[in-house]
Amino acid sequence: MRSILLGVLLLAAEAAMQQVVAQSADFARGADVSWCTEMEASGKKFYDAQGRETELMELMKGIGMNAIRLRVWVNPETAYGAWSDKADVLQKARRAHAQGLQLMIDFHYSDFFADPSRQTKPAAWKDYSLTQLKQAVADHTSDILSALKDEGIEPRWVQVGNETRSGMIWDDGRLDWNKSGRELWANYVALSNAGYDAVKSVLPQALVIVHIDKGPDDNAWFFNSFKQYGGKFDMIGLSHYPSSSWQSDNSKTAANVTSLAAQFNVPVMIAETGYSASNETLAAQVMQDFFDKLKNVSGCAGVFYWEPEVYGWWKPTYYSTLGWNGYGMGAFTSQGRPSAALAPFAGDNTGMQEISYNHPLQSKDFYDLNGRKVGGPRKGIYVAKGEKVVR
Repeated sequence: MRSILLGVLLLAAEAAMQQVVAQSADFARGADVSWCTEMEASGKKFYDAQGRETELMELMKGIGMNAIRLRVWVNPETAYGAWSDKADVLQKARRAHAQGLQLMIDFHYSDFFADPSRQTKPAAWKDYSLTQLKQAVADHTSDILSALKDEGIEPRWVQVGNETRSGMIWDDGRLDWNKSGRELWANYVALSNAGYDAVKSVLPQALVIVHIDKGPDDNAWFFNSFKQYGGKFDMIGLSHYPSSSWQSDNSKTAANVTSLAAQFNVPVMIAETGYSASNETLAAQVMQDFFDKLKNVSGCAGVFYWEPEVYGWWKPTYYSTLGWNGYGMGAFTSQGRPSAALAPFAGDNTGMQEISYNHPLQSKDFYDLNGRKVGGPRKGIYVAKGEKVVR
């Protein structure tokens, strides 16, 4: 009887629906929470929407995320402190893995943050030749990934460098715009490929990401040149931090994801995003608009919010040494709970797909199988019943 009923429902659903658009269950809804252990050590706690203290990885999964991104520094103890080093990354990876969350590892190849304004060579590599640097990149990459693999944790994605628009491991791998052609790109490509090959030697199935900033910009030139001079990548990573012109920025980045995926025949990941925490309502609006613009972009692999767990203008101790302020784009409330900015990241970790709905009937009312009115279609099968739609 159960199989007959299911068959009837499926046939009715096919007749009633004009269109079903499914977003893959593989779409990454994630967060980079690399600061969490440092925050916890400073006394910060995290709470669910009801105010219950909750372990952060469990909390991320509870709000619907399915992936975690973790940065790796080579030897941060030289200045910053023992955070985002091998031991710290392993600890956080175990916690994410215990919750069944997929993992992205983000190699900075530095002792501190690497980005377009700084790609500082690790202190231990200071006097290395290019050949020695390539070996150091390979050894460091293999060491971290092998340690994870030995514990049964196999990252799905691996970044070889962070926001490398200006190259990596300066000055050897810097993109010096006084040069051109192969002379400009050769060292950076060699170092990046050393990371790529090391990833594949440990995790052949992992997707290797080359990541740059400025998602709204036309970035095809970068990947054209990188590929022309021998650079290897399985996925493109973009950072997307919308400005006050956020609607335009969101549209431009979504269009770039579409064009980059088509041109290079690889998926595109929004490896970082975020918005000012000063206006929770606006941040939620910005993020929802961005997700809405991406939902029909088949080439988009997912979106990661950068350090959403930060609240109360928390900052690392080392920031005071540098004279830096606290981080202002977290997505938790002052009570340490996930804010509305993370609502668009809510997904279903049961393996079901997201279903969007397009039905010919004029009625906009939706009901469950017990006849109770619901706010709109969620997940499941919808069939027409007279002038109503039931799930």
